Amino acid sequence: MKVDVLLGLQWGDEGKGKIVDVLTPDYDIIARFQGGPNAGHTLEFNDFKQVLHTIPSGIFRENKMNIIGNGVVIDPIVFKKEIDNLKEKGFDISENLYISKKAHLILPTHRLLDAASEEAKGKSKIGSTLKGIGPTYRDKTGREGLRIGDILSGFQEKYNERIQKHKIILEKLYGFDYEELFNSCEKDWFDGIELIKKFKLVDSEQLLNNSLKEGKSVIAEGAQGTLLDIDFGSYPFVTSSNTICAGACTGLGIAPQKIGKVFGIFKAYCTRVGSGPFPTELLDKTGEELRKAGNEYGSTTGRPRRCGWLDLVALKYAIMIDGVTEMIMMKADVLDEFDTIKICTGYEINGEVTEEFPYELNDSVKPVYVELPGWKTDLTGITCQNEFPEEFNNYINFIEEETGVPISIASVGPKRAQTIFLNQD
Repeated sequence: MKVDVLLGLQWGDEGKGKIVDVLTPDYDIIARFQGGPNAGHTLEFNDFKQVLHTIPSGIFRENKMNIIGNGVVIDPIVFKKEIDNLKEKGFDISENLYISKKAHLILPTHRLLDAASEEAKGKSKIGSTLKGIGPTYRDKTGREGLRIGDILSGFQEKYNERIQKHKIILEKLYGFDYEELFNSCEKDWFDGIELIKKFKLVDSEQLLNNSLKEGKSVIAEGAQGTLLDIDFGSYPFVTSSNTICAGACTGLGIAPQKIGKVFGIFKAYCTRVGSGPFPTELLDKTGEELRKAGNEYGSTTGRPRRCGWLDLVALKYAIMIDGVTEMIMMKADVLDEFDTIKICTGYEINGEVTEEFPYELNDSVKPVYVELPGWKTDLTGITCQNEFPEEFNNYINFIEEETGVPISIASVGPKRAQTIFLNQD
């Protein structure tokens, strides 16, 4: 058996949660492989809506194993809130959720370090969600992190040592007044630790590989998007983990030859949260119309998302890096009311046009557009591809021809039922 991978091809917020939920009936195991509670995967079904931050998006499907992999960083406070919220709504997921012992913990002081670092950057801040994720990954690579497995023995001593080091940094390097904030959250943090102990804490790499040998099917769920990858994204305005397909190997402990299909998810337009370059951003009425029609506000932070036209230069770059085998288009219905729709097919840099994603995106990068007619049709009630207006089919065909990758699903609304499988016999 192979592990199929589902990830975002843009700057995150592509709608991965919905699609994982839609595809999970075909899989035995759903595994999150990177990122932290800055992720916000929104699922809607049967008049129910839930945003998941740490828990894999297959958790609402019966008899499915959901795994939080070693590449994920976990905030016990956020995790407990998520679990408590699900319990209030009648969901007990304790039997279906497994947590890797090698996943790293976000400590209370990691959040404070995140805030202090952003404050010190001033105008050059990267737009962090202030969840403590960057400092946690720094401790991980600096070999000073605490992992889920550490809570099983000798934890308090390890915790105290790390916290003391962080307090020294906060005080001596940043001059950051941390005491009140730290004291207000430490008890909640340890309450979260006690809850985590009640779940199945496993060597997830062993569990996954043994499951593959037994013939079980696995889908790996990524967070954020390819253009936020720490190595290949729009650095330094990126996240702190590998969001690309290769991240599934290191974030779950699976070998490259065990990767099967790679589902790349993209919006029919583009959005971005926080700071950083965005060549097709629309700082005008059209951008505001996209934001309003798409309800483009961060599901984790509530921040308004920056909006723009679809960028094929960036999309083709992401497809190349990820080895995408099929694409899934989200939120096509957001473009229903536009007379014409633009697509960026190249960048003009210093008077020359290129279709290659450059080393650095800056103000000298100007998008080159083609313009296609809009479909001026409400897509939200459509139930099959045969009902698509011709202009929408043309939009899909243009993207497929430019990228060389088929689009297998088009989403025309937030609910499970508003998911159209394309080219089905």
